[in-house]
Amino acid sequence: MLEILHLRPQAGAPGGLVIIECRGFDTRDYAACDVLFGETPARIVSASSDRVLVRVPGELNERDRTAGIQLLAAGEMSSRAPFLVAELLADSLHPVANPAYDPETEAIFTTLSGSRGKKVEVSVWRIGPDGKATPFLDNIMNPTGLAFDREGTLYITSRHDGVLYRVSPFREVIPFAENLGIATGLAIDRTGNLFVGDRQGTIYRVTPLGDVTPHARLAPSMAAYHLAFSPDGNLYVTAPMAAGTREAIYRVTPTGKVEPWFVGLGRPQGLSFDQAGNAYVCASLNGLPGVVKITPDAKEAELFIAGVRLVGLTFDDRGAAILASSHEIYRVPVGVSGYDPNRT
Repeated sequence: MLEILHLRPQAGAPGGLVIIECRGFDTRDYAACDVLFGETPARIVSASSDRVLVRVPGELNERDRTAGIQLLAAGEMSSRAPFLVAELLADSLHPVANPAYDPETEAIFTTLSGSRGKKVEVSVWRIGPDGKATPFLDNIMNPTGLAFDREGTLYITSRHDGVLYRVSPFREVIPFAENLGIATGLAIDRTGNLFVGDRQGTIYRVTPLGDVTPHARLAPSMAAYHLAFSPDGNLYVTAPMAAGTREAIYRVTPTGKVEPWFVGLGRPQGLSFDQAGNAYVCASLNGLPGVVKITPDAKEAELFIAGVRLVGLTFDDRGAAILASSHEIYRVPVGVSGYDPNRT
């Protein structure tokens, strides 16, 4: 009897790797073996009678994205196992950090950041609740980190000029703090202080009045700092180094003390938290890339969403994860209530 026993994970973006633990997958006639996402066949990477590794296909219709996975071998078909494939919202972009979600309008903001020092026609894009992407800003060079404060004001870092910008309701771009190095990651705490990661090794604290002080020091990153606050009040940081599988998420206390919090990831980048304190980070775990979920005590980690080239994520008010890859924005409903310190 052909049956699926377990999927790891149970959601994914196109290109992500899914492990299917099964029983009775007859591989003697490999050409007759299939893994179906709805009605769409997927590329099998490897297979045995009890384990199949498959890539999530792209360009699925809505039905196939939510229909689940079936196995087909030797003329026998398994029952469907639940699996959700992320919906493509926008492409031809260049996000380098977490997208930002505006709860007031339910819009998503992301970047076409471009290579450092290169100006692009539109550098910040807005994706409406209908999934349509429209130009938003064209006058910030290399926008990187994005975040909304409690009043709904959008802040943006530029790794080109080391400036933290504030965007007015009329889309006026106003320098808010300067001399922030190669400004990348951005997060805002419960009291409205902004934290900016200079990938050369400093995390700056910027008060609501725009005063800047160094808050913490880390090793320089080869790519960027990514910042997020947890419900425990601490700031968490990733800083991708050279390729490896033992990189860390760091915890920074309110006094600026830095300590490794979780070690064992490959190239950790964007991260977010849910209201229970679980961390979600774009990284690879045991060689499998995607979004890794880590428990609040940092003792357990699992691949939560399969994906490739993911650089950032956030959650909307409907429990969906908004995923940023190096060129695309995806949305997948995972039932997670994200944590935002400015909405508590």
